[in-house]
Amino acid sequence: MLPTMTHETTPPPAQPRASIADVARLARVSQTTVSRVSMGFDNVRPTTRKRVLDAMEQLGYSPNHAARALRYGSFGTLGVIAHQLARTGESRTVEGVVEAARAAGYTVTLVDVESPSSAQVDEAVQRLSHQSIDGLVIIRAETVTPTTLALPARLPVAVSDSRFAGHHPAVGADQATGTTQAVQHLLDLGHATVHHLAGPVGSVPATVRAEAWRDALRAAGRPVPAVYQGDWSSRSGYELGHRIAQDPQITAVFSANDEMAAGLVRALFEHGLRVPQDVSVVGFDDIPIAEYLWPPLTTVRQDFVRIGAELVGLLLRQMEHGPQQLSDHHLVVPAPLVVRASTAPPTDRRR
Repeated sequence: MLPTMTHETTPPPAQPRASIADVARLARVSQTTVSRVSMGFDNVRPTTRKRVLDAMEQLGYSPNHAARALRYGSFGTLGVIAHQLARTGESRTVEGVVEAARAAGYTVTLVDVESPSSAQVDEAVQRLSHQSIDGLVIIRAETVTPTTLALPARLPVAVSDSRFAGHHPAVGADQATGTTQAVQHLLDLGHATVHHLAGPVGSVPATVRAEAWRDALRAAGRPVPAVYQGDWSSRSGYELGHRIAQDPQITAVFSANDEMAAGLVRALFEHGLRVPQDVSVVGFDDIPIAEYLWPPLTTVRQDFVRIGAELVGLLLRQMEHGPQQLSDHHLVVPAPLVVRASTAPPTDRRR
């Protein structure tokens, strides 16, 4: 009986992993330039950066983040999760984060989630963690709660949401005090009560402002009217403004943001009503265009850029001292009332 012959197939040799030298050679640059591009440094010309990135993609090169962390003590990157960057508040807070991160020598990786649900935020956290970040900023967690937010252990985190105080370091504007000042300003002018153009149901900032508005009216012994429910957009303020204009009892409106206030002012004008002689209007946020509306808008100022900078500051402190040292830290940024020309005592015509 002939012995059984076995044939062993030798696997093809594994393709060597592309090195930084390979990328440099293909892109016709130095290895230092490749390193700068992979770490996100700004001091690389756009054409050179593109050539390096194209070479990385062609060779399948992936920067060794772990090696960078061992060499420099960090990855040099902060993660940011935001929701609806088209909104002024979110975009300006991110601006503050980016400016503060750059000043501290960090780049920023941004993920804009479509919906602030727990699942989407958790997915965004996972994506950022795989990209090797030193800390994470979450702007406007909205429907996410401290118990539903899954975060990697020992990852420095800062959240722009007061509900996370006691769980993660948080930074937020003093919205309740700002709202109270806005309502009291209108009452002091002689208005019998103040109507409210509210933000969307389910929004934490909208809820805080609506509750503070109700509390201020109750504390003053004034009637609390039904709210006009908007969605933060100028269009919703404009559409609801047509209804507000038809009620001669309304002499003062506190809008939950400046965009809705702008839409409201236009609707009032189209109905032949004057601001502030017939209806006084107060907004919230003090976006850059607020003082250039006509009339210039009285509003509550949120310092979004400072909030962004404070969030980065909390991350840097955690990186130095450890996340547990600041878990119950809650920084409240003042939100003062800025009085301009859109408010005045009520006239007999609207009483």
